Amino acid sequence: QVQLVESGGGLVQAGGSLRLSCSASGNTFIINAIGWYRQARGKQRELVALIRSGGSTNYADSVKGRFTISRDNAKNTVYLQMNSLKPEDTAVYYCHVGVGDHWGQGTQVTVSS
Repeated sequence: QVQLVESGGGLVQAGGSLRLSCSASGNTFIINAIGWYRQARGKQRELVALIRSGGSTNYADSVKGRFTISRDNAKNTVYLQMNSLKPEDTAVYYCHVGVGDHWGQGTQVTVSS
């Protein structure tokens, strides 16, 4: 089992920045990739960014150039640096490990216009 805990969400004005953290515990040796997803009210959950154990990354087109995913293996933590935030970035953000389909509880990000 893997436990994931997100933090760092909050309320920010458009153009501002936030950094989300996802701390993993448990059988972290099984993790080869961690993704950040988000779900806005009334919409489907979507992949925002993914980082693999080798360091390669993928981003949704809507966040490219604004968001950066990174990981600190020593701390078993993945970060999502979000810059130039827009109201349409408002959502609950979740981290996810594909092996075993583990999800965190989510953290709310609200961007005001």
